[in-house]
Amino acid sequence: MPEYKIILDAGHGGADPGAVHEGRQEKDDTLRLTMAVGKILEDNGVDVEYTRTTDVFQTPFQKATIANQSGADYFISFHRNSSEKPNQYTGVETLVYNKSGIKYELAQNILGALGELGFREIGVKERPGLVVLRRTNMPAVLVEMGFINSDKDNQMFDEKFDEIAQAIASAILGTLNEEDVEGPVYYRVQTGAFRNKQYADQLLYELLDQGYPAFLLNENGLYKVQVGAFLQLGNAIAMEQKLRDAGYTTLITTS
Repeated sequence: MPEYKIILDAGHGGADPGAVHEGRQEKDDTLRLTMAVGKILEDNGVDVEYTRTTDVFQTPFQKATIANQSGADYFISFHRNSSEKPNQYTGVETLVYNKSGIKYELAQNILGALGELGFREIGVKERPGLVVLRRTNMPAVLVEMGFINSDKDNQMFDEKFDEIAQAIASAILGTLNEEDVEGPVYYRVQTGAFRNKQYADQLLYELLDQGYPAFLLNENGLYKVQVGAFLQLGNAIAMEQKLRDAGYTTLITTS
Protein backbone atom coordinates (compact mmCIF):
# COMPACT_ATOMS: atom_id res chain seq x y z
CA MET A 1 0.00 0.00 0.00
CA PRO A 2 1.43 3.43 -0.93
CA GLU A 3 2.09 5.92 1.81
CA TYR A 4 -0.95 7.88 2.92
CA LYS A 5 -1.27 10.76 5.31
CA ILE A 6 -4.45 10.95 7.36
CA ILE A 7 -5.34 13.76 9.72
CA LEU A 8 -7.55 12.78 12.64
CA ASP A 9 -9.64 15.32 14.49
CA ALA A 10 -10.90 14.95 18.04
CA GLY A 11 -14.06 17.03 18.04
CA HIS A 12 -14.36 20.06 20.33
CA GLY A 13 -11.76 20.69 23.05
CA GLY A 14 -10.67 23.20 25.67
CA ALA A 15 -13.40 25.70 26.53
CA ASP A 16 -15.74 23.85 24.14
CA PRO A 17 -16.69 20.57 25.84
CA GLY A 18 -19.16 19.54 23.14
CA ALA A 19 -22.12 17.55 24.38
CA VAL A 20 -22.18 16.89 28.13
CA HIS A 21 -24.11 14.28 30.10
CA GLU A 22 -23.80 13.64 33.82
CA GLY A 23 -20.26 14.98 33.88
CA ARG A 24 -19.18 13.09 30.78
CA GLN A 25 -17.81 15.42 28.10
CA GLU A 26 -17.71 14.78 24.38
CA LYS A 27 -14.26 16.38 24.02
CA ASP A 28 -12.73 13.72 26.31
CA ASP A 29 -14.30 10.73 24.57
CA THR A 30 -13.33 12.01 21.12
CA LEU A 31 -9.71 12.63 22.09
CA ARG A 32 -9.34 9.19 23.62
CA LEU A 33 -10.82 7.50 20.53
CA THR A 34 -8.83 9.64 18.10
CA MET A 35 -5.53 8.72 19.73
CA ALA A 36 -6.43 5.01 19.86
CA VAL A 37 -7.39 4.88 16.16
CA GLY A 38 -4.30 6.88 15.24
CA LYS A 39 -2.00 4.46 17.07
CA ILE A 40 -3.40 1.49 15.12
CA LEU A 41 -3.06 3.33 11.81
CA GLU A 42 0.52 4.33 12.63
CA ASP A 43 1.34 0.71 13.49
CA ASN A 44 0.09 -0.20 10.01
CA GLY A 45 2.36 2.25 8.21
CA VAL A 46 0.00 5.20 7.81
CA ASP A 47 1.36 8.72 8.36
CA VAL A 48 -1.03 10.18 10.95
CA GLU A 49 -1.35 13.78 12.08
CA TYR A 50 -3.80 15.23 14.58
CA THR A 51 -5.63 18.53 14.90
CA ARG A 52 -5.11 18.21 18.65
CA THR A 53 -3.53 15.74 21.04
CA THR A 54 -4.38 17.67 24.21
CA ASP A 55 -7.38 19.52 25.64
CA VAL A 56 -7.15 22.72 23.59
CA PHE A 57 -9.83 24.85 21.94
CA GLN A 58 -10.06 25.11 18.16
CA THR A 59 -12.82 26.51 16.00
CA PRO A 60 -14.07 24.25 13.22
CA PHE A 61 -12.43 26.61 10.73
CA GLN A 62 -9.10 26.25 12.54
CA LYS A 63 -9.44 22.46 12.40
CA ALA A 64 -10.06 22.60 8.64
CA THR A 65 -7.10 24.95 8.18
CA ILE A 66 -4.78 22.62 10.12
CA ALA A 67 -5.94 19.76 7.91
CA ASN A 68 -5.39 21.69 4.69
CA GLN A 69 -1.91 22.84 5.75
CA SER A 70 -0.94 19.27 6.63
CA GLY A 71 -1.32 18.11 3.05
CA ALA A 72 -3.18 15.03 4.26
CA ASP A 73 -4.98 12.68 1.88
CA TYR A 74 -7.98 12.16 4.20
CA PHE A 75 -9.62 13.96 7.12
CA ILE A 76 -11.63 12.07 9.74
CA SER A 77 -13.34 13.85 12.63
CA PHE A 78 -14.68 12.07 15.71
CA HIS A 79 -17.72 13.29 17.64
CA ARG A 80 -20.47 11.96 19.87
CA ASN A 81 -24.14 12.68 19.32
CA SER A 82 -26.68 13.96 21.81
CA SER A 83 -30.45 14.38 21.96
CA GLU A 84 -32.99 16.47 23.84
CA LYS A 85 -33.81 13.75 26.36
CA PRO A 86 -31.56 11.07 27.90
CA ASN A 87 -31.90 7.61 26.33
CA GLN A 88 -34.08 9.03 23.56
CA TYR A 89 -31.93 7.66 20.74
CA THR A 90 -29.06 5.23 20.18
CA GLY A 91 -26.76 4.53 17.29
CA VAL A 92 -23.84 5.64 15.17
CA GLU A 93 -23.83 7.66 11.97
CA THR A 94 -21.26 9.06 9.57
CA LEU A 95 -21.50 12.46 7.91
CA VAL A 96 -20.10 13.59 4.55
CA TYR A 97 -20.32 16.70 2.38
CA ASN A 98 -22.11 14.64 -0.27
CA LYS A 99 -22.62 10.98 -1.10
CA SER A 100 -20.01 10.60 -3.81
CA GLY A 101 -16.47 9.38 -4.26
CA ILE A 102 -14.07 7.71 -1.87
CA LYS A 103 -15.32 9.69 1.16
CA TYR A 104 -18.76 8.10 0.81
CA GLU A 105 -17.20 4.65 0.52
CA LEU A 106 -15.08 5.36 3.61
CA ALA A 107 -18.12 6.57 5.53
CA GLN A 108 -20.05 3.41 4.59
CA ASN A 109 -17.16 1.15 5.59
CA ILE A 110 -16.73 2.79 9.00
CA LEU A 111 -20.47 2.65 9.65
CA GLY A 112 -20.68 -1.01 8.64
CA ALA A 113 -17.74 -1.98 10.83
CA LEU A 114 -19.33 -0.30 13.86
CA GLY A 115 -22.67 -1.92 13.08
CA GLU A 116 -21.02 -5.32 13.23
CA LEU A 117 -19.97 -4.55 16.82
CA GLY A 118 -23.61 -4.16 17.75
CA PHE A 119 -24.22 -0.45 17.32
CA ARG A 120 -27.44 0.64 15.64
CA GLU A 121 -26.58 2.03 12.20
CA ILE A 122 -28.38 5.34 11.66
CA GLY A 123 -26.80 5.79 8.24
CA VAL A 124 -24.55 8.00 6.14
CA LYS A 125 -25.89 11.56 6.06
CA GLU A 126 -25.05 14.53 3.85
CA ARG A 127 -24.09 17.62 5.87
CA PRO A 128 -22.68 20.19 3.43
CA GLY A 129 -23.10 22.96 6.01
CA LEU A 130 -20.50 21.58 8.42
CA VAL A 131 -17.27 23.59 8.23
CA VAL A 132 -14.94 20.60 8.70
CA LEU A 133 -16.62 18.87 5.76
CA ARG A 134 -17.04 21.94 3.57
CA ARG A 135 -13.68 23.67 4.10
CA THR A 136 -11.34 20.67 3.97
CA ASN A 137 -9.53 20.13 0.68
CA MET A 138 -9.38 16.35 0.99
CA PRO A 139 -12.05 13.61 1.35
CA ALA A 140 -13.58 14.14 4.78
CA VAL A 141 -15.77 12.03 7.06
CA LEU A 142 -17.27 12.90 10.44
CA VAL A 143 -18.04 9.97 12.73
CA GLU A 144 -20.80 10.38 15.35
CA MET A 145 -19.73 7.65 17.79
CA GLY A 146 -23.03 7.01 19.54
CA PHE A 147 -25.13 9.24 21.81
CA ILE A 148 -23.38 10.59 24.88
CA ASN A 149 -26.72 10.75 26.74
CA SER A 150 -27.58 7.12 25.94
CA ASP A 151 -26.71 4.63 28.68
CA LYS A 152 -26.57 1.84 26.11
CA ASP A 153 -24.20 3.66 23.77
CA ASN A 154 -21.97 4.76 26.66
CA GLN A 155 -21.76 1.23 27.98
CA MET A 156 -20.77 -0.07 24.55
CA PHE A 157 -18.31 2.80 24.05
CA ASP A 158 -16.57 1.92 27.31
CA GLU A 159 -16.76 -1.88 27.25
CA LYS A 160 -15.90 -2.28 23.55
CA PHE A 161 -13.50 0.64 23.28
CA ASP A 162 -10.56 -1.35 21.90
CA GLU A 163 -12.82 -3.17 19.43
CA ILE A 164 -14.30 0.15 18.29
CA ALA A 165 -10.87 1.65 17.63
CA GLN A 166 -9.80 -1.49 15.77
CA ALA A 167 -13.00 -1.61 13.70
CA ILE A 168 -12.65 2.02 12.62
CA ALA A 169 -8.95 1.62 11.81
CA SER A 170 -9.62 -1.58 9.86
CA ALA A 171 -12.36 0.15 7.86
CA ILE A 172 -9.96 2.99 7.03
CA LEU A 173 -7.15 0.61 6.02
CA GLY A 174 -9.57 -1.47 3.97
CA THR A 175 -10.76 1.61 2.10
CA LEU A 176 -7.18 2.65 1.33
CA ASN A 177 -6.45 -0.82 -0.02
CA GLU A 178 -9.57 -0.70 -2.20
CA GLU A 179 -8.41 2.58 -3.72
CA ASP A 180 -5.08 1.06 -4.73
CA VAL A 181 -6.47 -1.92 -6.64
CA GLU A 182 -8.16 -1.81 -10.02
CA GLY A 183 -11.62 -3.33 -9.83
CA PRO A 184 -13.52 -4.38 -6.71
CA VAL A 185 -11.75 -5.91 -3.73
CA TYR A 186 -13.44 -8.85 -2.04
CA TYR A 187 -12.83 -9.65 1.61
CA ARG A 188 -12.89 -13.32 2.55
CA VAL A 189 -12.57 -15.06 5.89
CA GLN A 190 -9.97 -17.83 5.90
CA THR A 191 -10.44 -20.66 8.40
CA GLY A 192 -7.52 -22.87 7.47
CA ALA A 193 -4.66 -23.57 5.05
CA PHE A 194 -3.46 -27.14 4.55
CA ARG A 195 -0.94 -29.03 2.44
CA ASN A 196 -3.09 -32.12 2.81
CA LYS A 197 -6.28 -31.76 0.75
CA GLN A 198 -8.08 -34.32 2.93
CA TYR A 199 -7.85 -32.03 5.94
CA ALA A 200 -9.04 -29.08 3.88
CA ASP A 201 -11.98 -31.06 2.54
CA GLN A 202 -12.94 -32.13 6.05
CA LEU A 203 -13.08 -28.52 7.25
CA LEU A 204 -14.87 -27.41 4.08
CA TYR A 205 -17.65 -30.00 4.45
CA GLU A 206 -18.01 -29.19 8.14
CA LEU A 207 -18.56 -25.50 7.34
CA LEU A 208 -20.92 -26.23 4.45
CA ASP A 209 -22.99 -28.53 6.67
CA GLN A 210 -23.46 -25.61 9.07
CA GLY A 211 -24.66 -23.35 6.28
CA TYR A 212 -21.55 -21.24 5.78
CA PRO A 213 -20.76 -20.11 2.19
CA ALA A 214 -17.40 -21.91 2.25
CA PHE A 215 -15.15 -22.82 -0.66
CA LEU A 216 -11.69 -24.26 -1.36
CA LEU A 217 -8.85 -22.31 -2.97
CA ASN A 218 -5.71 -24.12 -4.20
CA GLU A 219 -2.85 -21.63 -4.16
CA ASN A 220 0.95 -21.96 -3.86
CA GLY A 221 0.72 -25.57 -2.78
CA LEU A 222 -1.83 -24.84 -0.05
CA TYR A 223 -5.50 -25.73 0.13
CA LYS A 224 -7.15 -22.69 1.67
CA VAL A 225 -10.61 -22.95 3.20
CA GLN A 226 -12.37 -19.60 2.95
CA VAL A 227 -15.83 -18.26 3.67
CA GLY A 228 -17.73 -15.58 1.78
CA ALA A 229 -16.69 -12.82 -0.60
CA PHE A 230 -17.66 -9.42 0.77
CA LEU A 231 -17.34 -6.01 -0.85
CA GLN A 232 -17.86 -4.32 2.52
CA LEU A 233 -15.14 -4.95 5.10
CA GLY A 234 -17.73 -4.65 7.87
CA ASN A 235 -19.60 -7.67 6.54
CA ALA A 236 -16.40 -9.72 6.50
CA ILE A 237 -15.73 -8.65 10.10
CA ALA A 238 -19.22 -9.85 11.04
CA MET A 239 -18.64 -13.24 9.42
CA GLU A 240 -15.25 -13.53 11.10
CA GLN A 241 -16.81 -12.84 14.49
CA LYS A 242 -19.51 -15.43 13.86
CA LEU A 243 -16.91 -18.04 12.95
CA ARG A 244 -14.76 -17.18 15.94
CA ASP A 245 -17.76 -17.46 18.24
CA ALA A 246 -18.26 -20.95 16.77
CA GLY A 247 -14.69 -21.87 17.72
CA TYR A 248 -12.85 -21.43 14.42
CA THR A 249 -9.49 -19.74 13.98
CA THR A 250 -9.81 -17.04 11.33
CA LEU A 251 -8.18 -14.25 9.41
CA ILE A 252 -9.56 -11.78 6.87
CA THR A 253 -7.85 -11.84 3.48
CA THR A 254 -8.24 -10.38 0.00
CA SER A 255 -6.36 -13.24 -1.65
